[in-house]
Amino acid sequence: MDSFEWNKIIGAVLGTAVFIFVVRIVAEHIYEPEHPAKPGYIVEGVIEEPGAGGAATAPVAEVAPDWGTVLPTADVAAGQASTAKCAACHDFAKGGPNKIGPGLFGVVDNPRATHPGYAYSAAMKGKPGNWTYDEINLFLKAPAVDIPGTKMSFAGIRSERERINLIAYLRSNDDSPAPIPAPKPAEAAADPAAAPAEAAPAAGPTVAPAPAPAAH
Repeated sequence: MDSFEWNKIIGAVLGTAVFIFVVRIVAEHIYEPEHPAKPGYIVEGVIEEPGAGGAATAPVAEVAPDWGTVLPTADVAAGQASTAKCAACHDFAKGGPNKIGPGLFGVVDNPRATHPGYAYSAAMKGKPGNWTYDEINLFLKAPAVDIPGTKMSFAGIRSERERINLIAYLRSNDDSPAPIPAPKPAEAAADPAAAPAEAAPAAGPTVAPAPAPAAH
């Protein structure tokens, strides 16, 4: 094969490569997708990334539930159904095995990071105290915000009602369920405005007493 034939082959290969490159560039311009400024929906429990100004969006603060009021009326069955989100990482049976996360039988009001046989993160072990109703509620809402460095990768449960139902189930899932606190007293009504003082009688001319009659 002479050099002329080789030149034809090389030219054909180069021409094909240039053609493919041009087609790719044109296709990217024609079919380039438009990305929305914000997602069409927010995944439950996921904290938004920093905005354009660089400031992170802080979680919305919530008033802690009145456990003495909400627990007696909570839907324990709905709370048990919510554990489906947790079952891949946690076991809820008495004496059940540790999975990716520790077993959660009898967890309410027990000391944190003490389930036998589980290797807790340093962050979890570094936050002493019991799993009170308030502490579980904060952790379920956003684990990585409540305890930065936790091994729990679950994003969290945004719905307060779902968290209350789940906590009611966790409380019931115990040989001796933790006591329910007394309801908080209703806030005292604001003191009524003080009534205006009685108006003093108008001052009039002083009348001298009549002289006593002379004795006879």
